[in-house]
Amino acid sequence: MERGDLSIIAPLRNMELQENKFDISKKLKAIQQKLDYLFLQKGIALLLVSLLLGRALILSHLTPFVLPFFAVVYLSKRDKAPTVLLGLLAGSLTLSVGNAAYTFTLCILFLITFKLLENLFKHAFKILPYAVLCLSFFSKCGFQYVQNGQTLSRYDGAMAAVEASLAFVLVFIFMQSIPFLSQRKRKKSLKTEEVISLIILLASVLTGTIGWTVYELSIEHILSRYLVLLFAFTAGATIGSTVGVVTGLIFSLASVASLYQMSLLAFSGLLGGLLKEGKRIGSAIGLMVATVLIGLYGESNAPLVLTVYESCAAILLFFLTPSILTEKLARFIPGTPEHAKDQQRYARKIRDITVRRVEQFSSVFQALSNSFSQPEKWEDDKNEEQEFDLFLSRVTEKTCQNCFKRNQCWSANFDKTYELMRTVMHDMDENSGTLSPTVYRQLDKHCNKTKKVRDVMHKELTIMNANQQLKIQLQESRKLVAEQLLGVSEVMGDFAKEIQREQENHHRQEEMMLDALQDFGIEIEQIEIYNLEPGNVDIDITLPHSSSLGEFEKIIAPILSDILNETIVVKGEEYDDYRSDLSYATLRSAKAFVVETGVAHAAKGGGFLSGDSYSTIELGPGKFAVAISDGMGNGERAHHESSETLKLLQKILKSGIEEKVAIKSVNSVLSLRTTDEIFSTLDLAMIDLHNAQAKFLKIGSTPSFIKRENKILKIESGNLPMGILQEFDVDVVTEQLRAGDLLIMMSDGIFEGPKNVENYELWMKRKLREIETEEPQAVADLIMEEVIRTRSGVIADDMTIAVVAIKHNTPKWAAIPVRSRHMKIS
Repeated sequence: MERGDLSIIAPLRNMELQENKFDISKKLKAIQQKLDYLFLQKGIALLLVSLLLGRALILSHLTPFVLPFFAVVYLSKRDKAPTVLLGLLAGSLTLSVGNAAYTFTLCILFLITFKLLENLFKHAFKILPYAVLCLSFFSKCGFQYVQNGQTLSRYDGAMAAVEASLAFVLVFIFMQSIPFLSQRKRKKSLKTEEVISLIILLASVLTGTIGWTVYELSIEHILSRYLVLLFAFTAGATIGSTVGVVTGLIFSLASVASLYQMSLLAFSGLLGGLLKEGKRIGSAIGLMVATVLIGLYGESNAPLVLTVYESCAAILLFFLTPSILTEKLARFIPGTPEHAKDQQRYARKIRDITVRRVEQFSSVFQALSNSFSQPEKWEDDKNEEQEFDLFLSRVTEKTCQNCFKRNQCWSANFDKTYELMRTVMHDMDENSGTLSPTVYRQLDKHCNKTKKVRDVMHKELTIMNANQQLKIQLQESRKLVAEQLLGVSEVMGDFAKEIQREQENHHRQEEMMLDALQDFGIEIEQIEIYNLEPGNVDIDITLPHSSSLGEFEKIIAPILSDILNETIVVKGEEYDDYRSDLSYATLRSAKAFVVETGVAHAAKGGGFLSGDSYSTIELGPGKFAVAISDGMGNGERAHHESSETLKLLQKILKSGIEEKVAIKSVNSVLSLRTTDEIFSTLDLAMIDLHNAQAKFLKIGSTPSFIKRENKILKIESGNLPMGILQEFDVDVVTEQLRAGDLLIMMSDGIFEGPKNVENYELWMKRKLREIETEEPQAVADLIMEEVIRTRSGVIADDMTIAVVAIKHNTPKWAAIPVRSRHMKIS
């Protein structure tokens, strides 16, 4: 056989192996489904449990399990009640005929009593525990009275009360645990009460095996140790020791000779859970160590060798248990890695569904944007030719249709007439509806209805121009809608990416920070790192005492600043009202620059409502915006327009849409929502606090100024006010600011306010240069005072001025170096 044949056969063999594995897993799954159907749906599990509970005894002669189990099954799974009754009778019959008769009588009395109570009360589950309590007490007393020859001692009454009390408690336990034996679909996780109820049910079932032996090995000892080992390996030391204590307690109640088993089972659950990192062998070693120690130093009457053999049998059953069972059990118990993975898987599934939905919406908006921005599918020349033909047909229909020279003009001299009409149309279009003398003479020589043709053409030309204007506006509106839809699509796409981004694990970095802080003598309770991205660090720290000396700000933040190689500041501190010994702090990245603002504002004539509005906006991390809007005119209407403009702009910008698209969206709303001529100006400055770069978008607003030491820089743009045109291009002016700069923005009431001033720009630059203070509020107050003084104290127009000071963000405390002892965190 050649080498090429071997290269072909190898993949075929791999494919066959994969197919065989798939078939085996498919068959195993089918077998598991059949077993689930038989045990859970058909009630075999309930039958087996009822069989063991029917022969389970407490204190050698009490049977508190029978009535609660039957009662709960009757209410929750009434169709399974006959099967359970049969199992209880069979189990009690293995003890004695008297126990079987008592069990049957107890169940029949419950059915009769509950039928009577069910007609009197609406909620059956609420009265069930009390019905079981009373019925169990009186039935036990009656049974003891008949059995003892019509006498009833105090001891018998006390035992009846104990059995009734246990039955009362067991009703609640079985309500929580019986669904595990009858339902295929279960909840994602169990509560602590449900776990304990399940353990009590299993331990109660195991008491039914008391007295069973195989080669002198006790079945209840083997199964109880197997149960403890299974839970210890699955859920850890806490659940393992709990199972051991509960199982041992129930066994000791059933038989006082089994009292030492409580310490053995509890110790086995503890060691098995602690050694679970060593897989099944580790948990098995924990059981053997506990068995040997308790066997050597305990007070057991059984030989040590026999106890070791029983533990070996439990370990054998444990190793024969399929991994699928342990993993499935672990997924329902909170605190296990399998449960955490299951919860993460569920959360990831929900997250992926959300991401897909958001991406679908994003793609829909993208498709709508593309459909609105599609270019025309025909050429402009051809479109113009068709429009002229339609125009000419409407003109000739009203003028040439009834003319006696129609055939002569449009048959004999078609080309000449066609070109003459085109010339007339263009001439009227250029001369605003009138004809030049030359063209009029040409038309008069050719046509005997010159005046009528001219009037009809003027009317049709007006209609055609109006239609052309509507088409242009429609195209501009389509373009604007396309840009807005594209902006929404981009925002939703970015949102989908943020949702999909996994939270990073920072255990190593948390340990390094913890070591660095502890080396400085700071006791730390907990460090949680949420983000280590440069410029966007987010860390929470908990101290085990009240930080009254400012440790967060003075020591911890400077140390972290050196470790992370950027300035870290305390954004907030909290103290727990319930635990005064703990204090919490959130530490974030400090921005390279900070801003300080000052605003002066006045209405025309000293009124309360001004047509100007202003706003300072924080747009996410590291962005700051200042906006001034001036509504047309003064008073309430102008105030409403300018304030609505800023509110709408603020909401759109905070959504993450680009500045240009946001302004165009606001403009479209202003231009379309009313037929009145209501315009607004907008002066927007967006400052990036990471690098102090500023973007200026000036829509019909006055110039802004930057004061840099003795230099005054002017920022201006030629955009029209908002609301005049449905479509306009927004010019963005970008300027690099520096620390120490003053940005001055103002409305026209300030810029054009000074009286008897020819050049407002030179006057403003001179006044700004003369001001010596660098406090933003002082600069705003001084400029407004100067403008009002030039008009002898009269406020002639609405006036608003906003001053922004750019400063380096200097931390209050210097960084504390730790480089000599710790590696830098990356």
